[in-house]
Amino acid sequence: MASNQYDLLIVGAGVSGSALLYLSTKYSDIKHIGVIEKYAAPARVNSLSSNNSQTLHCGDIETNYTLDKALKVQRAARMLRNYAVAQADAHHIIFKFPKMVLGVGEQECSLLRERYETFSPFYPDLKLLDKKSIAKIEPMVSMNGDKFRDDEIIALGSTDEYTAVNFEALSRSFVRQAQIEADKCPDKTVDVHYNENVDHIRIDKDGFIVETQGICYRARALVACAGGHSLKLAHDLGYGHHYSVLPIAGSYYFTPHVLNGKVYTVQNDALPFAAIHGDPDVLVPGQTRFGPTALVLPILERYNFKTLPDFLQVFRFDRRVARVLWDLLRVKDIRNYMFKNMLFEVPLIRKWLFLKEVRKIVPSLKLGDLKFAHRVGGIRPQLIDKDHCKLLMGEAKIDTGIGSIFNMTPSPGGTSCLENAEIDLRTIAKHLGANIDEIALQKDLLVNDNKHDADDFSGIVISGDDAA
Repeated sequence: MASNQYDLLIVGAGVSGSALLYLSTKYSDIKHIGVIEKYAAPARVNSLSSNNSQTLHCGDIETNYTLDKALKVQRAARMLRNYAVAQADAHHIIFKFPKMVLGVGEQECSLLRERYETFSPFYPDLKLLDKKSIAKIEPMVSMNGDKFRDDEIIALGSTDEYTAVNFEALSRSFVRQAQIEADKCPDKTVDVHYNENVDHIRIDKDGFIVETQGICYRARALVACAGGHSLKLAHDLGYGHHYSVLPIAGSYYFTPHVLNGKVYTVQNDALPFAAIHGDPDVLVPGQTRFGPTALVLPILERYNFKTLPDFLQVFRFDRRVARVLWDLLRVKDIRNYMFKNMLFEVPLIRKWLFLKEVRKIVPSLKLGDLKFAHRVGGIRPQLIDKDHCKLLMGEAKIDTGIGSIFNMTPSPGGTSCLENAEIDLRTIAKHLGANIDEIALQKDLLVNDNKHDADDFSGIVISGDDAA
């Protein structure tokens, strides 16, 4: 096959694109696979270790998940875990920390007790923790000084699970392993083109033509995993014009080491944004990271204002977008939340405001403990469905049905990378007439934890419409 001609071309080498590269190389007979990445290395945008919460979501402590969604997320998390622990450098990719979701006050505590009754049969490691039990795991959460905190608290959590992932290291691992697999097969090629920015995509009689600066790539099938830029590329082909992007930026704060693991808080169902939580940063030992805040910014990549013109192309403001934004602002909780998060970005007052938020988790924190985490945090491109006039909070994917797929926002974040790649690989393999080694895929990635043999989800194949 001629240079720059591929059976499958992937745009974006973040954790989603690199996961698809790995799966398609190792578990399919697709012969010629290429990746186009705009930066000089994988995972330089939202998969960068500093641009996300580094959390492996399993569904048990995410209080905005129903049981059905939680079990789908649990399957995705197992796939990632099964891959990561099998790698020689697993200790750089995946980490064990305690985790819990903290309920404060009578209403939240009651909610967590009910959740425990529903979820514990499916999550054998999940424990219901009172103040004393919390103190053994996270003393700074349960105590205020040398005494127990006054307010009522309950937590759901576990202490012996993989809970954190360096998604940047994971992306590099996917690329490296894909190249190793390709080297085993003389008739298979894997090319990763760095420092190539996709300018335009058009349909050709034999598939797709992808144009970068002075180079044209041809592909029989195309998958874009480029965040908000994926929608821009979909618009190039005439798809997804009923979608508009609302970029939500997250910021973080560092404190001295006050948490041993991940501590989440109960999600407010009225808010379409993540609640603030505390996490150990896998690359910043001796500190705890709190966040994220949420701020709407008119760019598609955090700290990259050169993406402003790209945002304007995909924002596509009209009366339907205005209606969605107005409907959001009409909700008091959302309006107050958005205003408060704007103030979180104001240097002179943001620490005072944020201190009140994090004291829900660690009541003894002081103002001097907080340090704004400069250039930490990414952007989540939330989609506005203009046809139905609503903000979409789950996964955002456009499957054109002609061999091209555009992924905007994986849900929940990097946890779903392998499962999302599995979904896309099945679609692309069908389009190309390629085969998938189902036995190897099941054996390597869909095996269950020995403690959870009764909880077998290996036979589930989640459709693109239902994947969380």
